[in-house]
Amino acid sequence: MPNRRTFLKTSLMASAATAAFSPSANLVHAAANDVPADENLIGHGDFRYRVNKDWAQVNPFRFPIDNCHEMVQDSKGRLVMIGDDPRNNIIIFDKSGKILDSWGTYWPGGHGLTLVDEGGEDMLYVCESGWARSLQDGVTMVRQNGYVAKMTIDGKMIFTISHPMTVGAYTPEMLFQPTETAVAGNGDIYVADGYGSDFILRYDQHGKFIQKFGGRNNDDKNYNLVNAHGIALDNRDPANPRLIVTSRSQQSFKYFSLDGKWIKTVPLANLKICRPVIHGDQVYAGVCWSHNFAKVNVPKPWLYQSGFTMVMDKNDRVVSCPGGEQPIYEDGVLQTVNQDKARTFYHGHDVCIDEDDSVYVCQWNGERTAPVKLERV
Repeated sequence: MPNRRTFLKTSLMASAATAAFSPSANLVHAAANDVPADENLIGHGDFRYRVNKDWAQVNPFRFPIDNCHEMVQDSKGRLVMIGDDPRNNIIIFDKSGKILDSWGTYWPGGHGLTLVDEGGEDMLYVCESGWARSLQDGVTMVRQNGYVAKMTIDGKMIFTISHPMTVGAYTPEMLFQPTETAVAGNGDIYVADGYGSDFILRYDQHGKFIQKFGGRNNDDKNYNLVNAHGIALDNRDPANPRLIVTSRSQQSFKYFSLDGKWIKTVPLANLKICRPVIHGDQVYAGVCWSHNFAKVNVPKPWLYQSGFTMVMDKNDRVVSCPGGEQPIYEDGVLQTVNQDKARTFYHGHDVCIDEDDSVYVCQWNGERTAPVKLERV
């Protein structure tokens, strides 16, 4: 692989591919000056990639896409995507970008997608976040309670996890809008209530409630989560499995033990990151925003385009920001990282990494575009 990457890097730097990215006017964009000579090559250090925006072969009339929220790879090597267009929530691609199947018409807020091998069978854990477009105007967002569904890979429902008030973990007025799940080796299910009340809820393999931790108003501020958007099981040290939880509005990842004890917080400067995705020794994530909402003079600052992706090493240092500027540390502290001037991405929401180290990027508010493939060089 190193020789191949060196060859590709040399070849790409010598090329003059300058296909311009021209986003439409209904999003807010910063000025794009000084675009690199080869905007199809992004990333830093050992994590550099060639951009392939045309990887997915999607007919938008047959397979409409609203937001591409997340993607996982199954045991057959297929790439399984969830979106929030209920005409086809789940779209399954092969490695060439061809659509093999689609199913699901019941998740208007389809958001989280976790795949687990359970006894040789692929299982999907799907989060319906509760956010949906109004049926009246198709624009207004409606907020309601969501749920988690355990599904087979072909769409058979196994069971659901509903509002935690049913097990006494929430009071009836508390919102439950789950955004992500993680499943431990013993089958315990961890649900991140990232758009609701910001707790991590733990259930056993059958959906029986065990405990909750997190939330927003703890005496020990280390336990506070604000927009607990993602969660992942970290098995990089098999003797010490732990959880990585996103606290997106705090621009940080927080590590917890499997029984909910805070271990450490990793601050990530201005990066409003989505779920952590572990591949090898690295943690990858989509960066939905990198700007300060209060400092952009626009009516809807959450629509301002400032997203990209990031790679963090086993020492919790960000080593590459494909689609963003090079990450720089001063006195051990990550400095502000902005979107690249080529405007490669809209809002990075999730990444999926395959066996070739290619990265598939799903985007929120990406003008109904399909996932983008980044080929490692």
